[in-house]
Amino acid sequence: MPPLPVISGREAVRALQKAGWLIARRESSHIILIKTGVPVNLSVPDHRTLDRGLLRKLVRAAELSVEEFLLLLDD
Repeated sequence: MPPLPVISGREAVRALQKAGWLIARRESSHIILIKTGVPVNLSVPDHRTLDRGLLRKLVRAAELSVEEFLLLLDD
């Protein structure tokens, strides 16, 4: 499994939007994403850098592999 890069919360949101996630709302410093047919919502902190562990949890919750997520970042 390739390592995840250090990215900002906004970069993560842009990549997840390419995977079909939609911004539902903002709550304080978090961006809440939803996707039809997926029972979980994603809460992405709007920080300059995301911890790799948190990013990995978000990728798993989004039902993506690390490789798929990295391809979405490159687009």
